[in-house]
Amino acid sequence: MAEVSFKGKNFEVDEDGFLLRFEEWSPEWVEFVKESEGIAEITEDHQKILDFLQDYYKKNGIAPMVRILSKNTGFKLKQVYELFPSGPGKGACKMAGLPKPTGCV
Repeated sequence: MAEVSFKGKNFEVDEDGFLLRFEEWSPEWVEFVKESEGIAEITEDHQKILDFLQDYYKKNGIAPMVRILSKNTGFKLKQVYELFPSGPGKGACKMAGLPKPTGCV
């Protein structure tokens, strides 16, 4: 286990930098991941994806498959990659505070 400190908050992360505990997610975590992902600003489109990922995870205990993400948010995969350059699994799920996805996200 590693620990990340950012703006006075400490976060326990796995070896890939994903939060170990979803309940530790906070706006500071979003800022930390945003900087590491090279995202200048969180837009409404970013937030729509993050909200969907978190809601889906709370209900199902896993990250949604990419086609479910696209269908429910209205974003094509290309658009998701434009918003989250490292992809829906690494960038979006990480920023949303989800554990590292094991399947096709």
